[in-house]
Amino acid sequence: MRQLDLVVIVVYLVAIAVIGLRLAGRQKTSKDYFVGEGSMPWWTVSFSVVATETSVLTVISVPGGAYSGQGFGNVELALGYVVGRVVVATVLIPLYKRGGFVSAYQYLGTRFGLRLQGLASVTFVFTRLLAEGVRLFASAIPIKLLLDEFGVHTSYRLIIIVLTVITVVYTYLGGIKAVIWTDAIQMGLYLGGAVLTIAVLSGHVGGAGFTRALHAGEFKLFDTDFGLAHVMTSPFALPTAIVGGAIFAMASHGSDQLIVQRILATRSLRDGQKAMIASGVFVTFQFAAFSLVGALLWAYNQGKSFQELGLNSSDNLYPHFILHGLPVVVSGLLVAGILGAAMGSLSSALNSMSNSTVADIIHSFFRTTPSEASLLKLARVMTLVWAALMAVFACAFSTSTGNVYLTGLTIAGYTYGALLGAFLLGRIVRRANEIDSVVAFLVTVALMTYIVREVKIDVTTAAGTTVPTAIAAQWLVPIGVVVTLVVGGLMSLFHRAPEATEVPVGDGEPGPDQGRITASAHQD
Repeated sequence: MRQLDLVVIVVYLVAIAVIGLRLAGRQKTSKDYFVGEGSMPWWTVSFSVVATETSVLTVISVPGGAYSGQGFGNVELALGYVVGRVVVATVLIPLYKRGGFVSAYQYLGTRFGLRLQGLASVTFVFTRLLAEGVRLFASAIPIKLLLDEFGVHTSYRLIIIVLTVITVVYTYLGGIKAVIWTDAIQMGLYLGGAVLTIAVLSGHVGGAGFTRALHAGEFKLFDTDFGLAHVMTSPFALPTAIVGGAIFAMASHGSDQLIVQRILATRSLRDGQKAMIASGVFVTFQFAAFSLVGALLWAYNQGKSFQELGLNSSDNLYPHFILHGLPVVVSGLLVAGILGAAMGSLSSALNSMSNSTVADIIHSFFRTTPSEASLLKLARVMTLVWAALMAVFACAFSTSTGNVYLTGLTIAGYTYGALLGAFLLGRIVRRANEIDSVVAFLVTVALMTYIVREVKIDVTTAAGTTVPTAIAAQWLVPIGVVVTLVVGGLMSLFHRAPEATEVPVGDGEPGPDQGRITASAHQD
């Protein structure tokens, strides 16, 4: 019967590529390839944002975490993310939409100059290459486990290559439209799978199971331990989740081209704002659904440990139930949903990296602007280049040791603070010029590298032992932002203020000078 599941998975992989190409149509310009000529419905963009930030590890780790004591802590995190997205929708999206940009870093070019635009873009693509390469390999881990259950024994490298090739087909030909439409479909599949799992588990455990899980703390939402060491190191401490999470979301959704590119594909400023805020609501619902899966699995398994269940880790919990607790064909669809989560994040990364390469790096370092036909061809070539590099990096990583999930999480800590800080420097410190911004950016990246790698806080465990623990990822962004603003602000005091100011904007639609700054702002 497992052959039926395999048929479902293969049909899904072929169908998603065909559907993506059919819905995307033909691209005639680089702007169409990167932002779909600003014609995408806001709800599909919102779904794409959610799918982009959801990896395979999110799908399988949240239920396992809820089962093992985190409760609904991820929902608490999502509440902070919603706050951050509201700020992004209010403060940053108008800059991008009214400026008629295809890249978030074009704002930095108009505010400070092409050097900072190019520096920010290089930082983005390098960081994204590392993060997505790790993410791609990490995605292959549970997929290999699932395929082993089906009797299909293969290597991590083959899984990485197959995922990359299928994803590249529709990303290369269909551009952002194909990415957004396939993301929306894939989000519906893996989230629908979670809802189906909840229905099946509810039928098994009944009301008594819900009651047992509630009394055992499986539905705990807020972590109210306000000890300083706990707040600084735990991602689920209430201040960390709400305050740190909000600022982290401002960086990940306001200054990271991976997400901003999707918002730029909407039809209007208002649609972009709706897509951004709605994505926070959908993520909250998503975290709640996967956390509920974990709580119900706890009731279903009567609170047994992972070892008692014969599992190696919490990440095996949800895949194990998919394969052994759901009917054939249904389990195949849910495995396809897990594959969809991997492909969604990969396709988004490839298109955004190609976008930033063409719109920011080429524009910043080359004085002549190629024709539209040349830009479109270059965009597709760069999609292939980044895909190859990412696959090579992921395959190389497969021979190493260490916690790949934590590795992927910490990468953002190096640069997110500097990226968001550069945008806020441009908005808050009117005296700051290009030199101030570049120096502040570089100092912040250097300092955050030291903090991420070296700074630890002693945390006392329940057993009374002291364990050196890294600062929670949500606090790395606020620290980086403060450093950028302080360094840039202090440097701005040693020269005269630039004379140029931003041209007032009108009704939210891009005009020839909207969102621009005159050349004199880049001098001094």
